[in-house]
Amino acid sequence: MFDSARNAADADVCRTRVPRGLPLLALAISLALAPAFAEKAAAQQSDFFWTDGKNPEPEPVEPFLIDAPEDSDSIGFEADSLDYDADNDTVTAAGNVVLRRTEQQLSADTVTWNRTSGEIVASGNIRLRDADGNVIYTDRLELDDELRAGALENMLLVMDGGARLAARDGTRAEDGSIMLDYAAYSACAIETPGGCPREPSWRITAKRVRYDPDTKTVNFRGARLEMFGAPILPLPGLTVRTDGRPVSGFGTPNLRFSDSNGVEVIGEYYWRLAENREVTLGANVYTDVLPLISGQYKALTEDGAYQVTGYLTNSSRIPIGSPTSSIDSENDLRGYLDTNGRFQLDPNWSISHSLRFASDRTFLRRYDISRDDRLRSTIQAERIDEDSYLNIAGWATQSLRQGEDQGLVPFALPLVDYRRRLDESVLGGRITLQANSLLLQRDEGQDTRRAFAAATWNLRKLTGLGQEIVFTALGRADVYHSSENELTTVDFYRGDPGWQARGIAIGAIDMKWPLVGGLLGGQQVLTPRVQFTASPPIRNLSIPNEDARAVDLEDSNLFALSRFPGYDRVEDGARVTYGLDWRWLAPGWRITTNVGQSYRLSSQNDILPDGTGLSSQTSDIVGRTEVRWKDFVSFTHRFRLDKDHLSPRRTEADLTVGSRSTYVEAGYLRLDRNIPDTLEDLRDREELRLAARVAFANYWSVFGSTVINLTDRSEDPTLTSDGFDPLRTRLGVAYEDDCMQIALTWRDDRFTAGDAQRGNTFLFRFRLKNIGMR
Repeated sequence: MFDSARNAADADVCRTRVPRGLPLLALAISLALAPAFAEKAAAQQSDFFWTDGKNPEPEPVEPFLIDAPEDSDSIGFEADSLDYDADNDTVTAAGNVVLRRTEQQLSADTVTWNRTSGEIVASGNIRLRDADGNVIYTDRLELDDELRAGALENMLLVMDGGARLAARDGTRAEDGSIMLDYAAYSACAIETPGGCPREPSWRITAKRVRYDPDTKTVNFRGARLEMFGAPILPLPGLTVRTDGRPVSGFGTPNLRFSDSNGVEVIGEYYWRLAENREVTLGANVYTDVLPLISGQYKALTEDGAYQVTGYLTNSSRIPIGSPTSSIDSENDLRGYLDTNGRFQLDPNWSISHSLRFASDRTFLRRYDISRDDRLRSTIQAERIDEDSYLNIAGWATQSLRQGEDQGLVPFALPLVDYRRRLDESVLGGRITLQANSLLLQRDEGQDTRRAFAAATWNLRKLTGLGQEIVFTALGRADVYHSSENELTTVDFYRGDPGWQARGIAIGAIDMKWPLVGGLLGGQQVLTPRVQFTASPPIRNLSIPNEDARAVDLEDSNLFALSRFPGYDRVEDGARVTYGLDWRWLAPGWRITTNVGQSYRLSSQNDILPDGTGLSSQTSDIVGRTEVRWKDFVSFTHRFRLDKDHLSPRRTEADLTVGSRSTYVEAGYLRLDRNIPDTLEDLRDREELRLAARVAFANYWSVFGSTVINLTDRSEDPTLTSDGFDPLRTRLGVAYEDDCMQIALTWRDDRFTAGDAQRGNTFLFRFRLKNIGMR
């Protein structure tokens, strides 16, 4: 009685969860296309898939009920009763009948075997599992003596990958293929996440279907697509794979509207060349401009993988900085090329590349391909073993930024970096050797060449009181050559022209003392830390500064030997750095925080700009706090406080609350460093980022995000912002289940660059999943 009551309650819950009618987006499609296909196919009856909403396998089923006979040519069986008809030479098994031959198994209410012809006829609650793991449910089934199916009636085929193929009747050929009449196919789940039965989001109905288990393909004749039970469009000559692997064919189109290009229809054709090679050809058709064509080639080789993507069109182009009028427009052949790949030549050597090039600065933004403002191309060869690392690389950058001169953007060829850790210890410590060289060139700017060799010695000791002490010594010899230094606009970065050399020596002692104890049901670790670093005077200003410009004191570099990010600038003199780390762990909770500061023993300040937090003898105070509660709440706060009056010079906070499906994200950044305007790499700014997603009704969600520039002219004189300038806002609604995705997105861009106009963009995206087509 209790089970009956529970089942009734579960049914009520499911009735409240199963949506009535069509989702709005599917309804809109149906109203537009249904008049041409109002007549439903005969295979649309729900019992083909559901047997009136009931899942044939509500619980996991053991694949085999009895053991297979030792002789692979024999058939083992079990039944409640067995009857032999001597006149007709037939054997009839009844009641919980199970037949097993190797990896095949048949279960039914009654099975009759004609010993003369070898024909086997099963009836009643039939479940036939073949050697591939596919399961056939049917009312009546004819088989041969090898348990291969023949004629079928009112059958349901549940494939090993989860797809379902149902039909009124069908036959199975000797080659294992199944021919079905008035059939329906779907790869969608038949239950909601809560365990309630549901109609498939989409299915394909056809008058005739052929399923080939060897190639795992389903061929349809007279096929049409149905969404949420409504006929949508015909699919002539359709072939799909039941294992989810792609087949050649047209993908589902997408629709977009933008102020730059008007209405846009996006379509593509997928061509499966081989198991390891594929091509995708695309076309974007617009109402306001000429079409855009695209192509992508992907290949997987024995040693690695690579892809090549390209876009091409002919359209008007307005140079950045010009008014958006036809007077300044130019008709050009425009495009974009993107290729990357990686190859593992042997266990140690690998090569990789990433090449990106656009015809002009606004192409990617106008056609909504990418928002990157710089395109970086790299090529490199690497060798890695247990004790050494070698990298030979080259890179170049194409600037898409407004007002940035491409001739001043450097390219490097080659960049060589080699490191080796010696096996033998020296004075109890390990030595790591490094050699590095760089050739940096500009078409219209300063050229720099650099080479250095370095050795680093490290020794780690633990005292009896649990203190960890690390001794470090570094020695380095640098050689530079630069020319046309006067073309560098910032004097601070130029260095002296010609050949320059310098030697670097740094020594450091770093001590940590972890103290462990309990707190509020958890465990805390309090770790005081102090470091002493010393170096003789180093020639810095005579050396060109190419890679160490964006210096800024942070919690991540507080205890570094040099707080500069690259090799061209190195801190000298003596200093003491001190800080405190604290970590608390409890069930579901994790809190970590650190805070620190440094004090320079000399007042020399010739390489650290004002506002970086390092220009005075006493540095600013930096720290970081992270709070995490399970997988639901994550909060990170990084800060830098002015050493004199504790005003915030850097504030960075990130908060995430929610699950994977429903969440809120917020990020805030404020840099108030008062660094001179001449140092373009260290500008102040303030920014707010917000994003949210709310999931409901199992498969629906609404989402949105925005990026707001809070920087005003007092913080950055080069900007015209009033202190609240939304750069990009996005809102949307989506439906997504295991086999279909529909989304409508609105985006508002507030930035105009040449012919990439500011304004609204609407995108309608539709994709079928688990159908083997794109």
